[in-house]
Amino acid sequence: MSDGFDIYTIIILVLAVFIFIRLRSVLGTRTGNERRPNDAFRAPPAGPEPTPANDKVVPLPTRASDGSRPEHGPLDDEPAGERWKGIAAPGSPVALGLDEIAAAENGFDARGFIGGARAAYEMIVGAFAAGDRKTLKPLLAKEVFEGFSAAIAERESRGETVESRFVAIDKAELTEVEIVGKTAQLTVRFVSQIISATRDKNGAVIDGSPTEIADLVDVWTFARELNARDPNWRLISTEAV
Repeated sequence: MSDGFDIYTIIILVLAVFIFIRLRSVLGTRTGNERRPNDAFRAPPAGPEPTPANDKVVPLPTRASDGSRPEHGPLDDEPAGERWKGIAAPGSPVALGLDEIAAAENGFDARGFIGGARAAYEMIVGAFAAGDRKTLKPLLAKEVFEGFSAAIAERESRGETVESRFVAIDKAELTEVEIVGKTAQLTVRFVSQIISATRDKNGAVIDGSPTEIADLVDVWTFARELNARDPNWRLISTEAV
């Protein structure tokens, strides 16, 4: 897998998987007492330092539908009340942060970023459950990858396996936006539903459930150097709520 991926291809794939999972979701029921699936999202967050452009993921679209780069960003042709409609309230810290990023980089697409972040979230959660380090490595900052890899290794040492599938991502909302040095950092709060079960080496379920739906809330931060030639973002920190 290359270090970056095309956002539109990923979104189409995610939509196909989402429809398939929704059809199968009748197998799951929510009791309200589900345990959170065993995961690595409690790993210590990575530091905020900028990272090399060729090691980031989650593309930020920077071209118009005809393939050309926009001549101006949303600050030039949209009123303040409409600029981030559906993403951030006018005058809010998130909206002001988005204004700052859009002013620094023409063609910034906040909606495109959120779509890419949703796709990356599902891909990373699935890769962790499968123990797929090859997929995870280019998607994560070094410290985050090390935390995920350590959790996978510990699971493997016990002979445990994880079965996991998404039912839905109910919400993906920006909660914090800032520029640190020359690096933009966008934090997204994900609310999702997932069916996940951890089995021991004998196949017995020791965590989660193969049929019950669990509600998850995760807060992830993505970073990208502004105006870098590579348009990709990468995950620099995670927090399970």
